[in-house]
Amino acid sequence: MSEKDDITALSDPHKDVPRGHAVIEGYLRMLDGSPGVYRMLDPDHRVLYVGKAKHLRNRVSNYARPSGHSARIAKMISETSQMMFLTTRTETEALLLEQNLIKQLKPHYNVLLRDDKSFPNILVTKNHDFPQITKHRGAKSSKGAYYGPFANATAVNRTLNQLQKAFLLRTCADSDFANRTRPCLQYQIKRCTAPCVGKISKEDYATLVNDAERFLQGKDSGMQKRLAEEMQAASDAMEFEVAAGLRDRIRAMTQVQTAQGINPRTISEGDVIGLHMESGQACVQVFFIRAHQNWGNRDFYPKTNGAEAEEVLSAFIGQFYDQKEPPRQIILSHDLEERELIEAALSEKAGKKVEILVPQRGEKAEIVAGAVRNARESLGRKMSETAAQAKLLAGVQAAFDLPNLPARIEVYDNSHIQGAHAVGAMIVAGPEGFMKNQYRKFDIKGDEITPGDDFGMMKEMLTRRFKRLLKDDPDRSKGLWPDLLLIDGGAGQVSAVREIMVEQGVTDIPMVGVAKGIDRDQGKEEFYRTGKRPFALQRNDPVLYFIQRLRDEAHRFAIGTHRAKRSKAISATPLDDVPGVGATRKRALLAHFGSAKAVSLANLADLKAVTGISETIAQTIYDFFHEQR
Repeated sequence: MSEKDDITALSDPHKDVPRGHAVIEGYLRMLDGSPGVYRMLDPDHRVLYVGKAKHLRNRVSNYARPSGHSARIAKMISETSQMMFLTTRTETEALLLEQNLIKQLKPHYNVLLRDDKSFPNILVTKNHDFPQITKHRGAKSSKGAYYGPFANATAVNRTLNQLQKAFLLRTCADSDFANRTRPCLQYQIKRCTAPCVGKISKEDYATLVNDAERFLQGKDSGMQKRLAEEMQAASDAMEFEVAAGLRDRIRAMTQVQTAQGINPRTISEGDVIGLHMESGQACVQVFFIRAHQNWGNRDFYPKTNGAEAEEVLSAFIGQFYDQKEPPRQIILSHDLEERELIEAALSEKAGKKVEILVPQRGEKAEIVAGAVRNARESLGRKMSETAAQAKLLAGVQAAFDLPNLPARIEVYDNSHIQGAHAVGAMIVAGPEGFMKNQYRKFDIKGDEITPGDDFGMMKEMLTRRFKRLLKDDPDRSKGLWPDLLLIDGGAGQVSAVREIMVEQGVTDIPMVGVAKGIDRDQGKEEFYRTGKRPFALQRNDPVLYFIQRLRDEAHRFAIGTHRAKRSKAISATPLDDVPGVGATRKRALLAHFGSAKAVSLANLADLKAVTGISETIAQTIYDFFHEQR
């Protein structure tokens, strides 16, 4: 074997493994006409593509043809060395299974939705005599009525702010409600009726709750007229303070409707989805319409892998509604080849009729056109920012002598107050800017770390990070490994991190320490690398500004995490550690005794007298506090 053959064999250890349409053709004899899902894999068993089929044999036979494929599909076929199949009872089941596998496996040639955050809702609780109205994100439970989704926290906060003015419902936690002895500031500024201290009856408060829910359901016709009549009656009776309060409520309701901008008459519950594609990139704009009200819009940038618009939109819908309840109408800018199948799958999943529309005229068409226009403008801004980001990454590569353009930069920082409530933080940046779904928090747990030992905290954080990486992605195939580590600190921090990397057997990832420099002046940062002299960049160098932004983002994230941990610790009580005492029992104890200290001093008979506290729980509470003394 020649030297050239040796190099080829090393670069491709699977060069003799059969691949391509001939391999795929070999699977045809074991397939029948069943519906199902297929996976195409490369010689390293990595999933290249997941697809579904109404008739598996017919679908796979298309890939067995040696020609007639797009460039993307032809390349995928050329890399395929094996296939896997799962049959289903129906094509609808196959579609749902396909979306689950795409989300789980993230195949290279599928269209992938990269932003999978949950959306906030407004929650009106139902487990209290005086229901609370608040923002909720995450899984829904049976404790209240949910209204949403809203596109983002800004949209839901804006609506909540106006609803407080319009309906004067409480937003405080049940524990705060139970322990109030006088009205809070919200009552003083006319955003709450202070039910906590009896300023409103249960019946009158229930009326406000009912009005708020009718407004969120879009059933507010006549409500403002009724309030206007009540305002006039109060004014005629010379109850001017009452009239002014009603006037403010009417004004707040009007402001909610005005701020929403789009309030379609022909859409009671629907998502408007507009797609724009350019230069192989795509932006999907989603407007959330509920109760004839616009509850915000949001951009998404799916990874297209060269797919056409119809495939991009079909894949987006499948992945977008995988963990979200679809509305009654989904209004699109492009038609789908399998519209009826997708409708059936979404209807089956939601337990209600879901309709997919592609309007050609009228109000719906105008709103779709607006969504497409927003998508086009957003994609233009994104492409401009991406081009600028690519230049900055090239500058980072040159400044730090990196072997390749960094696709993933990880920046680490920690935060504490004299060692208390210590946390570590990791932020991630790449070709498209900050990758916030990749940020990580580290609760510093090391018992052997001296309070305030920044070196020790950094060691613990990096040890945990790379142990997890070596476990979850040992062959570095999932894009989770960094191309560059930025450490907040100088030679000492870099040395500490280097020790960790050597211990973990990871010595090929470049790392740079970013120190403030002389007088800790921003703009005089010094950069430290293992085995090399420290250096600085010119004060007007764009790369320096970029590094400063990365460091400041890591610092912001670390500080925010630390503050949240400190706030939680401040609000904690000894009752949190008592076995069998959850939120409900804790509220009952605090309402009865007034404080956690009073609970700890109570005798057994007094504990048993508390509503909801059984003899067994009372004994547990008594033993907990008296055994600790």
